[in-house]
Amino acid sequence: MSHTTVVKPSGPPTQLQTATKPELIARFNQQADAVTSLNATVTMALTAGSAYTGVIKQYHEVKAFILAQKPSSIRVIGQAPVVGTNIFDMVSDGETFSISIPSQNKFLTGPANLERPSAKPIENLRPQHLTGAIFWEPIPTKSPVLMEEASDGASRYYILTVIRRTDKSGAGTEDADWDIAQKIWFDRADLSVARRQTYDPGGKLASDVSYSGWETFGAVRYPRQIALTRPGNDYKLQIGITKAAFNETISADRFLLRQPPGAELVNVGEEPEQMKPAEPKTEPKN
Repeated sequence: MSHTTVVKPSGPPTQLQTATKPELIARFNQQADAVTSLNATVTMALTAGSAYTGVIKQYHEVKAFILAQKPSSIRVIGQAPVVGTNIFDMVSDGETFSISIPSQNKFLTGPANLERPSAKPIENLRPQHLTGAIFWEPIPTKSPVLMEEASDGASRYYILTVIRRTDKSGAGTEDADWDIAQKIWFDRADLSVARRQTYDPGGKLASDVSYSGWETFGAVRYPRQIALTRPGNDYKLQIGITKAAFNETISADRFLLRQPPGAELVNVGEEPEQMKPAEPKTEPKN
C-alpha cells in the first residue's frame, strides 16, 4: 500500500530562461566591461580554516570600505564594530601587496603572486583575491568554450567552461594540451551569473565565487552578495554591499599605503634568519 502526499508549491513555478552559447558569452562579456571601478561600503564575514585542517574559526562581521579600479588596483579597510577603529588596511596593484595590522603593530608586504600557505589561514587573505571576485575579464575571442546544463537542488543552470592552452609553443599543433581556465554558472531563472570558478594550471581550483541579490546601481547591475572561497588559502569571505558607486574616477593616491611609524616591517616570502641555510665554515689558513 502506498501513500501519496501532495505538497503545495510556495509560489508559481519559475519560468526557465533559454540562451545559446554565443548569447551567454556576450552576456558575460557585457557585464565584465560594464564595471571599471567600485567605491563601496560593505560588511565582511571571514571564516578561516576547514574540516580538513581541523580548525574552523568564524571571525566577527566587520564594516569595510572597498576601493577598486581596473585593471588591478584595490584598497580594503576593515573597521571594528561600534568603535570604528581600523582592524586592517590593505592594498594591491597586482604586482605587490601591503597590509597594515594596527592591533599587531605590523606592516606586511610582498609579491602579489606569492602563494605560500600560512599555518594561520587568516594570514592568507590577500587584497588581490578580492580584485578577481569584483572584476571580471571578458572571455577571450579565440578561447574554446564548452556549454552544458546542470541542476543543484531546485535551481537550474547553464555552465560555460572556458579552456586555455597550457603550452603556447604547441598552439595549433596536435601536441597542444589544454586546461580549464574558468567555469561560469548562469541561473536560468534570469540568466544572471550565479557562480564563477577559476583554476590554476593543472586543474587546481583557485577561487570559487558565488553572486546573488543582483540589483541596479545607477546604470550598472551588480550583486549585493559576494561569497568568495579560496580552497588553497583555506578561507571563505562573505561580502555584503550596503552602498556602492561604480565607474567613478579614483585618484591614484587613494591606493597608497605607507608603513605606519613604529610598525614592524614583515617581508612576506622572505625566509627568516633561523630558516636560512648556514654559511659553510672555512678553516683558517695557517
